[in-house]
Amino acid sequence: MFAVLNFIINGKTCVCISGENLMLRFDPSRQEELSERDGYETMFMKGKEYKGYCYINPFGFKNRNDFEFYLNLCLDYNKMAKSSKKGKKK
Repeated sequence: MFAVLNFIINGKTCVCISGENLMLRFDPSRQEELSERDGYETMFMKGKEYKGYCYINPFGFKNRNDFEFYLNLCLDYNKMAKSSKKGKKK
């Protein structure tokens, strides 16, 4: 779907690797908080900001604590996130 290496937990996208960046799926209510962190890049689809998803460039996860923060952020949200609707088979 996004041409990335997608790590799926409980049938839901959790975190992805897109080139050198991490692509995160997180609680959309934390968007503003995350946008202030180093390495944050807004994710756009079809010209619109995609809430609850972002990219983090390598500068933002260069140390272990930052990397673990992002992984835990995604894993925590995964517990409450809804699965994507399955497409109908033809």
